[in-house]
Amino acid sequence: VKKPLADKNGFFIEGKFDVSVRPDKVLASALDSFFASINASNAGQNTYMSMRWRINDAVGSGVSCLFDVIPSLRKFMNDSTEVDRTEGRNIGGNLMGQRLKYMFCKLIGAISCRSTPLVLVLDDLQWADKMTLGVIRMLMIDPDIHYFLFLGCYRENEVNESHMLSANLNDIREQGINFMTIKVGAIEKESVNALISDVLCLPPSLCRPLSTVVHQKTGGIIMFVRRLLISLNDEGLVWYSLSSHRWMFDLRKIEVKEMSEDVVKHMTEHMSRLPKKMQMGLKLCACLGPKFDTAIVEKVQRGANIGYNFLESCVDDGFLQIKGDSGFYTWAHDQVQQAAYELIPLQQREKFHLLIGSRLFLSTSSAEIDKFIFYIVDNMNRGVTLVDNPQQKYEMAELNLRAGEKILERHSFQSSVKYLMAGIALLENDSWEKKYGLTIRLHDAASEALCATGDFPKLTALAEKPLIYARCFQDKLNIYNNLVRALSSSGENEECISRCVSVLSQLGEFLPKHITPDIYREEVAKVKRALIGQSKQDLLSLPVMTEAKKLTAMRFLNHMLIATYSANPPLNLLVVFRMVRMTVDFGVCNISAVGFACYGAWLASSPNDEYEGAFTMGRVASDLMKKLCGAEAEILPRIYLLIYGMINIYKEPWQASLCKYSEAFDAGMISGDTEYALSNITLYYMLSLFNCGSNLKETIQSLHKFVKRALQYQHQTAARTLAISEQMAYDLMGLKKNCYEAHFGLDEEALKNFFVRNKLANMSRNLYQKIKYVTYMCGDMDAAAKHYDLQEELNANCSVQATTGRTSFFFISTFIDGLIGLYFARKHREDEAKWTHVAEKAIELMKKWTDSSSWNCANKLYLLQAEYFFLKNDERAYACYRASITKAREHKFNHEEGLAHEKLATYLLYKNQHDEALQHFQNAKKCYATWGANVLVQRVEKVITILSPLCVGSI
Repeated sequence: VKKPLADKNGFFIEGKFDVSVRPDKVLASALDSFFASINASNAGQNTYMSMRWRINDAVGSGVSCLFDVIPSLRKFMNDSTEVDRTEGRNIGGNLMGQRLKYMFCKLIGAISCRSTPLVLVLDDLQWADKMTLGVIRMLMIDPDIHYFLFLGCYRENEVNESHMLSANLNDIREQGINFMTIKVGAIEKESVNALISDVLCLPPSLCRPLSTVVHQKTGGIIMFVRRLLISLNDEGLVWYSLSSHRWMFDLRKIEVKEMSEDVVKHMTEHMSRLPKKMQMGLKLCACLGPKFDTAIVEKVQRGANIGYNFLESCVDDGFLQIKGDSGFYTWAHDQVQQAAYELIPLQQREKFHLLIGSRLFLSTSSAEIDKFIFYIVDNMNRGVTLVDNPQQKYEMAELNLRAGEKILERHSFQSSVKYLMAGIALLENDSWEKKYGLTIRLHDAASEALCATGDFPKLTALAEKPLIYARCFQDKLNIYNNLVRALSSSGENEECISRCVSVLSQLGEFLPKHITPDIYREEVAKVKRALIGQSKQDLLSLPVMTEAKKLTAMRFLNHMLIATYSANPPLNLLVVFRMVRMTVDFGVCNISAVGFACYGAWLASSPNDEYEGAFTMGRVASDLMKKLCGAEAEILPRIYLLIYGMINIYKEPWQASLCKYSEAFDAGMISGDTEYALSNITLYYMLSLFNCGSNLKETIQSLHKFVKRALQYQHQTAARTLAISEQMAYDLMGLKKNCYEAHFGLDEEALKNFFVRNKLANMSRNLYQKIKYVTYMCGDMDAAAKHYDLQEELNANCSVQATTGRTSFFFISTFIDGLIGLYFARKHREDEAKWTHVAEKAIELMKKWTDSSSWNCANKLYLLQAEYFFLKNDERAYACYRASITKAREHKFNHEEGLAHEKLATYLLYKNQHDEALQHFQNAKKCYATWGANVLVQRVEKVITILSPLCVGSI
């Protein structure tokens, strides 16, 4: 691979997992070595300038979060920015882990391009960690990564169907990604013969008797073949004859030579015949792991003389390799390390590790401790069962805490969990009394790491003791904080809400468990009173919140927002009101921006339709976010979702919001907030397809990629919502594709039943609205009416007092409801009154929305009024149709211009004005063709074909 890749100016990055090394640093180390080699090359600054630009374009300022794990990247990017190591702790749930996975993918994707293809090789994947396997899965699935080849190696005999690697490979297959499996086994007898012929410089015919025996004894395992030849030479069974000037061998003795079929055992037997000093050195180095330098060997060998040239001898014998000029040594193969480790008798290994760890600890100064901390702790932990003295256990717990916190700062969460949980296991039963500071710090840090890894069951179990034994409520807060983040992320909304309410009550903020209409009205009145006389500038000029209790309360109210939105909407509103009131009373913090944005969304959707007030609150939230958090705030995806998804849609042109959703998506992915990133992109495609009428063919290409990306991040809600938009586009384009089957293995009816069965009301509503929209546009009015009724039945069963906000699709749904109602009202059936009421309600809402945003709603209002006048046989219908066409054209709603032309044409047919009707049908066809809705084009063409002969101007 390397040579043809080099010929193409490509890059080669390789890493290797090891059973005794932290797996979550392997990929970062491989990338660090790659950038270090570039930095060390003599290439000028301009040589890699395009790669720097690509990295900047892909990850922007977010690249700084990688500097700790990939130090060489900082130098490559010429970046001297100081890294904020507290940042990871400020990002909720397992978002930091998601952020790192995304950043790794974007970085690797930026390295590869047409002019510099990239091959990434990772060996021994059977020992890979969850995060790295997640990165691999994302790299394989990501449709935006090109000119990239991934080669993964693993030992098949160590990976079964339940292995984490198997699960990831199955996930990749399910996403439709094809990959080639190459089984690398033992080499054939002829290949062994060719190898021995080359080594001994003898004709193949003379080597065949020897190669047959060697292949028989080694099974063709290449490393075994090599070790056997060295062993035979050492024993004098293969030698160079000076008299004959050629290599000779004693075939009879080789045939009867007994040897293990296990390559590790065979190498261990070979090592056991080495000098005692050499054996001791190999034992010590085997305990240091796969990589070590001269300094650590010097420390560990004190008191155990291994000879001054030990490392050089190991290199000469093929046991070790030296990594360039770095001074670091690595084992030639992990099985060589294992063979050296087997020199230590099984019953003495724990004692040996403990001796090495203790020797390193005692010989290391406090200034050096961070440099050698992992060598010390890894060895001490292997001998932990031999430690009985409580004081020594506490010392080891302190060292594990130090190692865990150090690596937590570098975002290696899986390894951090290992050290911190080992430290907790060392604590005595009375540690909460005798070593309280150490105990609470271990639990705090462990809860942080477990939350970041997403191991929520273990975190929940861990939280029990500190919540019982912590000496004060303040010491419990960090545990509570991580616990509720975990509960929210894992979908345990009720428990999350319960915990938050309990914490808030201890902070002096009481929330009712049951919300009656009277309580709701009272809370509305309180927040209204708090805001009386408060202008936008007054709110932005509020002092910064400094009281610790209130800051903590705001944090827990923020945790409640997501959980209550799904599980308890009335309480969600009370949480929003409380956040606003606390901000007015005690000052602003970054979470205040979220509170104001939520309040604005509520104002816009409240019965009083306070659009101006909502718009003001949106601007307060935006300006406050920039003031307190800067332009690259972590909360930007949430703020933009609320402002541009639930507030500005009542005021500003819908087309203006599209770029904001894209910006929020990028910001969310970089910060690790994939949930809100994907929520923004679902709104982007809803707005683009349903509201703005973007070209279906162009939009569907990128939409399909985002469905796959949502599945890649395992966000089922976003994936399903995006898939609904994707299927709508396919239906209108006339493509016989079932994206539900492709993504979820279900057809539309099965998906509908799945939503109903699992009580996913919002998803059911989205699907009903999509079907209602498509069937109406395609002229299947009975199906449209059926799904209107299903939607209304769903709404009636949702006993929600109010809503925090509505998205832009509510406008389109109301618009279509009105058109359906007017169609059936004109049928003058027994249900005419019902459908007339539906239409009148839609017109009433559209009038209010048009007063607030004429750009977005005027054409819709005119069309509804035209259809209503048509129902009432009012001549004003014609003028309203014309006004709807004009406004739709002026405001770039091409799809709705087509609909208005079609409706006017139908009206004109009723009036027997065939020539003008034909003209408007033809205009409708052009608009639908521009939209890409081939089904509608074909339907109108049929009408044109029938109508043309009836027109005076027809040819």
